[in-house]
Amino acid sequence: MKTLPVRLDRDQPEPLGVQLSTQVRDLVVAGTLAPGDRLPSTRALAADLGVARSVTEQAYDQLLAEGWVTAQRGAGTFVASGGAPQAAARRRVHRPTTPDLISLDLGSPWVDPRHAAGWRRAWREVSAATPPLGYPDSRGIVELRDAIAERLGRTRGLTVDPDEVLLTSGTTDGLRQLLPHLPPGPIGVQDPGYRAAVECVRVAGRDVVDLPPTGPIAMPGLAAAYVTPAHQHPLGYVMPATDRLALLAAARDHDAFVVEDDYDSEFRYDVAPIPALASLDRTRVAYLGTASKSVGPGLRVGWMVPPPGLLSALVEHREHTYDMPSWPAQRALLALLREGWVDKVVRTARRVYADRAPRVAEVLAPYGEPAGPAAGMYSTWLLPAPAVRRAVAAARDAGFEVAPIANYCRSNRMSGLVVGFGGVTDAELDRALAAMARGLKG
Repeated sequence: MKTLPVRLDRDQPEPLGVQLSTQVRDLVVAGTLAPGDRLPSTRALAADLGVARSVTEQAYDQLLAEGWVTAQRGAGTFVASGGAPQAAARRRVHRPTTPDLISLDLGSPWVDPRHAAGWRRAWREVSAATPPLGYPDSRGIVELRDAIAERLGRTRGLTVDPDEVLLTSGTTDGLRQLLPHLPPGPIGVQDPGYRAAVECVRVAGRDVVDLPPTGPIAMPGLAAAYVTPAHQHPLGYVMPATDRLALLAAARDHDAFVVEDDYDSEFRYDVAPIPALASLDRTRVAYLGTASKSVGPGLRVGWMVPPPGLLSALVEHREHTYDMPSWPAQRALLALLREGWVDKVVRTARRVYADRAPRVAEVLAPYGEPAGPAAGMYSTWLLPAPAVRRAVAAARDAGFEVAPIANYCRSNRMSGLVVGFGGVTDAELDRALAAMARGLKG
């Protein structure tokens, strides 16, 4: 059993449990604690440090949640086999001309390392299954479509038949498949908005019309409006009921469609998730969802529920192209859904995000105001441009990349910061926030 060379300082503003978890984490990174090393029990360590046992329990729980240690019932707590440092390395942004930076981006979710066993079980199930000899159903594996249809009804208030669900490689892939089947004309996208969607529309040869991020959306001349009503990307607004109804009425009046990217919808922690826009009018809304924010972006599995009038054309096109995710990825997601793994991950992540959002607010609130409600895996703040530049530079100097709102704008001229907190550890987030605070103070 390793003796921990740590020292806690009651005069520091940082809580003792946070001090302890930070120092243990640093010992692992430095190699002082090696994979497999057994740590003192919480009781023994508390006695050694002269602190309450709740302090050591809090620190160990945090390290366990981040994947730095593992707990074996009846055996003790051990340094993990390197998964957490490797995960941290994968979060770095690689650029040939700049040092590696830890990105506080909007799209990287928190997946509790304690759920890793479920992921491994899913892949064992995939490896034991026999792949289809021919091309599978062009809509996607029927069992997975059944599971997604059930989940959409249970969590998004969207009642659909499994045959109406088309599996995709994510929301932008769903948009790419949908665009050729929409009426002629430009596509409206909120500004600021989702950059990948804008690029997808332009690559398809369509013009992009900038739409306001809040308030009523006009539809004259548009083939469709691409919106993120559950959690506007990147400002975080929730589209009010009156604006939802007005948008659907405008789509009907102008024979246009609404493309709903159900972005970040599962991660409300102030109220229950808001029902999908498509639940109000299936005839005019094409619904896009993804497993990227729950399972992880690398899986590349999503789903589309097109309006009934577009379904047959999309299915016929896919029967010629077989444009769908790989069979192993579909089977893996099916296994994760069947055993309730995805629900577990979402619940855990929601608690983590609910804890981290106030910490971001505590640092940024003295200098600006939130753009939207606290929800999801990021927080957007409206700040003066000089303050934004200072905060971005200070974060970069400390090894972090944080995005200004301007990165998501086209004609709009908004100023602020978009702080993602899903794909980092608590310690990394605290260091990044401390750096931003130094910049904001000038």
